[in-house]
Amino acid sequence: MIYSIIETAKENGLKPWQYLTHIFERMPNIDFKTEPKLLKSILPWAELPEECYLNKKN
Repeated sequence: MIYSIIETAKENGLKPWQYLTHIFERMPNIDFKTEPKLLKSILPWAELPEECYLNKKN
């Protein structure tokens, strides 16, 4: 499963380590039962912090 997340992050122009750190920090604070829409906020194609990207977004 981790391999899949890492490869998906790479395909979306993300730094895998920073992306994994971001999602592992956010996931414990999200209650997916009451707010399932928040899952979309941690997906690789979501608006993520600048440090997660290989190249700065234009």
